Order: sequence, then C-alpha cells, then structure tokens
Amino acid sequence: MSQVKKEQRILASRRRFMQLGATAGGGLLFGFSLFGCNKDDDRKEAPPEKAVGQASTKHSDTPAGLARDAFIRIDRDGIVTLVIHKVEMGQGTFTSMPMLLAEELGADLSKVKLEQAPANNELYADPLLGGQVTGGSTSVRGAWRPLREAGAMVRAVLVQAAAKQWDVDTADLQVVAGTVRHQASGRSAHFGELVDAASTLTLPKNVKLKDPEQFVLIGKAMRRLDSPAKVNGTAQFGIDARLPNMGIAAVAASPVTGGKLVAVDEQKALAVKGVRQVLRLEGAVAVVADHFWAAKQGLAAAAPRFEDGAHAAVASQGIVADMLKVSQGEGAVARDEGNALKVLNEEGGGRKIEAVYELPFLAHATMEPINCTVDLRADGCDLWVGTQVPALAQGAAAKVSGLPVEKVKVHNYYIGGGFGRRLEVDYVIQAVSFAKLAKGPVKFIWTREEDIQHDMYRPYYVDRLAARLDDKGKPAAWFHRVTGSSIMARFAPPAVKNGVDPDAVEGAADLQYAIPAMRVEYVRHEPPGVPTAFWRGVGPTHNVFVVESFIDELAGAAKQDPVAFRRALLEKSPRTLGVLNLAAEKAGWGKPLKPVAGRKVGRGVSTQFAFGSYMAQVAEVSVGPDGDVRVHRVVCAVDCGQAINSDGIIAQMEGGIVFGASAALWNEITLDKGRVQQTNFGDYRMMRINEAPVVEVHIVNSRDEPGGIGEPGTAGIAPALTNAVFAATGKRIRKLPVGEQLKA
Repeated sequence: MSQVKKEQRILASRRRFMQLGATAGGGLLFGFSLFGCNKDDDRKEAPPEKAVGQASTKHSDTPAGLARDAFIRIDRDGIVTLVIHKVEMGQGTFTSMPMLLAEELGADLSKVKLEQAPANNELYADPLLGGQVTGGSTSVRGAWRPLREAGAMVRAVLVQAAAKQWDVDTADLQVVAGTVRHQASGRSAHFGELVDAASTLTLPKNVKLKDPEQFVLIGKAMRRLDSPAKVNGTAQFGIDARLPNMGIAAVAASPVTGGKLVAVDEQKALAVKGVRQVLRLEGAVAVVADHFWAAKQGLAAAAPRFEDGAHAAVASQGIVADMLKVSQGEGAVARDEGNALKVLNEEGGGRKIEAVYELPFLAHATMEPINCTVDLRADGCDLWVGTQVPALAQGAAAKVSGLPVEKVKVHNYYIGGGFGRRLEVDYVIQAVSFAKLAKGPVKFIWTREEDIQHDMYRPYYVDRLAARLDDKGKPAAWFHRVTGSSIMARFAPPAVKNGVDPDAVEGAADLQYAIPAMRVEYVRHEPPGVPTAFWRGVGPTHNVFVVESFIDELAGAAKQDPVAFRRALLEKSPRTLGVLNLAAEKAGWGKPLKPVAGRKVGRGVSTQFAFGSYMAQVAEVSVGPDGDVRVHRVVCAVDCGQAINSDGIIAQMEGGIVFGASAALWNEITLDKGRVQQTNFGDYRMMRINEAPVVEVHIVNSRDEPGGIGEPGTAGIAPALTNAVFAATGKRIRKLPVGEQLKA
C-alpha cells in the first residue's frame, strides 16, 4: 500500500486551514487540518456536525461557520479535548496521538481527553490514505506533523494571552504541564484561566516545533490511557452496545459464497422461548430474540437450508492447481533493473537456484467477532459498531437503507481486534438489510464459526523465485513473480497501475538488498468463491516470508553464514543493516544454543523494510521427533524512526510476533465443496500463553520521521521461525503452515 499512500499524498492539494474561536460555553476552540498547517486545502468550509460515538461531549458548542478537519477544545477547567479521526483496536493510537498534541501544547497528558470523530470522509481523511481509514500502520505517521503543529499553535496563543495579561514578553514565559509560568514574578495560570482571552487573539503565522532533545513525552514509555477502562470493564466495544427494547440476533449465511436460502423452519424457531422474529435475505437468515442464547437456539431450530450455487465444487486442491499453473505465465512488471532474465539464463559462471513458495488463505479471527447494532427508522438510521472505515460504513448503510448519507449516524466504538477485517463493510450491509425487515433496533452477532467461515481472507499466494550466484557466492540476478488475488483492484482500483497491485508486491519490489539485476512481476489471479481482504501486515506478510526464506537459501548455497550473507548485501541500506546487527548482537548470533532434551534446536534470522520501519528478528526454536515446533525466544530490533511511546512499540511487536507465529505454525483456511473447513479455535489454532516465546524488543534511537509499528512484527516472524527450523532440521519450509510441512 506504500505506493498508493505516496500517490494520494502527492495528489492531495490542501489550503492552509487554521481557525481559532470560542466555545459557546466559554473556552478555546481550535480547528486545524489533518493535512498540516502548511498544506493547501481546496475544500469548502462545512458546518459543524453533532458528534457520534462513545464520547458524551457533543459538537454542539462549535461556533457557527467554523470549519474543521479536526479540532481541539480547552475548557475553563483546563481539560483538553481532542477530536480523534482514528479508531482504537489495540494499537495504542489513543495514547500516542494525544502524546503528540500534549508534547507541543505543553499539556498535562492526564488532562487530555478524546472524542471520536463522526463519520465524514472529507473532514477526517487520513493524510496518507486519503480517506477516513485506520489501517496500513499510518496513524502516527499521518498525525506526526499536523498534531504537533496544532499543539504548538494553541500553545502560542495561550502564551500570548498570559503575556498580555501580565504585560511581559512572551519569550519570558514557559509552558509546563498545562500551566503558563513567568519565573521572574512567580506568576502562573493554568490553561483554563487563559482560554477565554486566548480565543480572541490572532494565530501566529508560523510556529517552531520542538527539537527532539526538548521532548518530555515523545520517546518515553507511557502507560496506555485506555488501559484502566479496559481493565475495569467500563470500556465499550461494538458488541457491548445496548438500546431499549433491543433485539439480539444470531446470523447464518450460506456456507458457500453466492449460495441462496431455500428453506427455514420458521415455526420451530418461533417456538423457542424468547425468539421474536425470523428474518430472511436471499443468502442468509437471522433469528431475533430477547438474548443471544435464545437467538442461537432459535437459529438451530430454524435449520436453514441453502442452495450452493455456482461455487459448490470449489476445493483447495483445485484453487492451488490453478494458481500454480497461472504462476508460470509472465506477469506485470513491478521492478526491472539490470536485465535480470538474461543474467539468470546465461550458461556457465556461478550457480542458478530456483524455488516455489506457497502461502495459505488466512482468517482474521479477531477476539471480538463480527457484530453490528442497527436502529433503522423512516427518518434515520443509527449504527453502533466497531469499524476501521466509519465513512464507508455510513455510505454503505445509506445505500442499503435508501436514506441520505447525512441521515445515517455511525457510533464507533473500541474494536476488539481489527487486523484489516473491519476495513470491510459486508457485515454492515448485511445488518442494515436485515434491519429493514426487523421490528425495532437489533444487534446482529456472528458466532465464532460464522466469523471464521464467512471471513474475507488473506489471499493465497504462489511465488516463483530464481537467483544466480556469481563465483564469489554473491547474487548477480534476482527474479520474483508474485501470483495472487488483487485486494487493491477491489478496495482502491486507481492504485493498480499497469497491472501491478502495489500491496501484493510490497516487500518484494522495494527489496533492500543490493543485487545488480532484479526483476519483480505480479500475476493477478482471483480464486473462485473466496473473498479476499487485507490481513494484518498485508502484502509484506507474504513477501517478507518469501524473500527472507530465499535469501537464506542463497546463503546456504553460497556456504555462508545467514547474517554475514545479508550484511554484505546491505551496504546501501544502513538502517536495515543497523537493525540486523543489533538483533544479531542481542540474540548472541553464532553462539551455541542451549540444548533442549530430545529436541533439535536452531536459530533463524529475517530483516525487512515495510510501513516505513526497519526491522530484524532472530528466532530460537526447537523441533521434536514428531515435527512439533516450539518458539522459545524472539529478539526483535526495530528502527521506526522517532519513537513516540516506547512501551506501545514493545507491545505491538510482542502482539504482532505472537499473531504472526500462530499463523506460520498452524493457520490455514481450506475449502471443500465450496465450504470453509475450519470452524473455531479448535481447528484454527492460536498460540496459548504457555506456548508464547520470550520476546525481547530493542528500539533504535532514531530521529527520522516515524514509521508504522502496528503490522511489521507480524510480517517478520515467519521467515525467522522457518529459517530456524532449517537450522535445526535441515528441512526448508517453502509452504506454510510449518506444522503441516513437518508432518508430511
């Protein structure tokens, strides 16, 4: 997705947008653009909207005519409220983004409150994604400058107000923890005492942002601001929505994509105590009841029958066979340097190595299953949901309901795991479609089985690679052909240029290794009856695995140490080399591993550049006689530019590594007779606490602009793990999951 982000950023033409005003009840209101203070903005000013979501504070105190993308309010008690355009799904944005604001504002972080922005694709568009989207590890990257500039602007007018009241020079004032201080006279005032006066002043034309040496919050380890609510149970997720007289529905869709509902035992369902209604769509049924248990029992009694349709014969074996065949054809060129094909096919000199890799369909399997609460009326529609794309959800609901977009309100909540699944709105469309048939508001909940078997899956990929090593064992040419479905062609069609899906080749086309001749191709192939979507780590989750596995194969063929082999290829990528050296040092690369009784042990490495961040991982594993793989330790070195919340970075690396290791070891979605075979965590396994490795995270102290951290950890663990399996067993893993290959 990186190329798309770059293009959208270039295309975005935004006018300077900074406005200052007073709230209706007294205080300071500051509107600012998420595209930055110094960007042009050609959008027209828009009237304020009423806030929606969890927050109780409303937007009704916005002065008439004050436009905004986002804004900051400071009340007379000194409470700073930031309207936040991102959603929180465990990645820590509800802490890191307030830190950016508080750093330049000089606010007390504990007094910064958040209010979820309403659905509005124009006002709350992400600078890197071009829409109101939380994804692609862009939250901090996109907010890094705009939020700091906004904080500095507000700080400047508060200092002006104090200087005017005290008749002193602004240069003699300091801002510390939400107060403006004049050390010479001992006078001080908290923000709340200055806001009314500040609201009448003129904004400075320019502000100077802090140098990193002056940071008091950025780069430090900060406790998550949302942790207390999540620990004490007061945090509200989409599945927690409650409305008066609300029905709760269990849903069953056709087990085969495109299948149709043909029969339902409605009377048997209605006979279950607590069941209120049976709702039918062309391809799904929902049973509405007083509570979920009754709805689930009613759905079982309804025993829906479906006609499978055109995809009834779809099976994994056929999908894979087709992809292997298609992958042999020439693809669209994503990168072509040095006439790689000619070098690869030259006779004599060096050695040619070839390999084919396969990666399976993967489900998201988030902790919070799919759900959506809908109150559809003649005069409007309200949605209570956790979504990564509130504006898209709003638009989808408007289209299904037939209402104008402005009549649809999205109440966005904390998300219990997104991983890209909630970038989709299929479940919103289904819920609103059902709501058209329902009596009153209804919460629609998918069971875990429904969630896994009706997911939109990480694509199946087939990758063909070839390389030629010269007489000294260095790669002289590199070829990589990616074959898989194109998510971008569906999600953002303009992003696909000359047949190349930028997401599908991310981590492959931007290879950091210096190889004289290189060619990367992409072949689009859509599997029948299997919807695909972004999965945590998106394109790099497969490309990093393939590239780093093949690099290890080349190191083996050259009879060189895997770390030393990589070092020799990274002279022109100092940041990648830096994390590789750090991870190798901290892991004790080259030193003997501690033996594990009855098991073979090995250590593997991977590097990557993705989402603007550089990373290296070293995994230590043991393999039992039965092929059982245990990951004991992972050492991760990350250079994500300027760290914001170091504790949040460590948490994201830990979570991403466990998530990615689960997928690498055990996870795959398979189909037979058009049906997904996996049902729950019994056969779609997640790493348990006693199986989790010790994870050590080492952060490079960088001053570069921030990179993303929500997804890189997931992408880097698979190759480190499989390379460690090779070191232990001598067996190359070219097809995931690992467990299935070692059993074979």
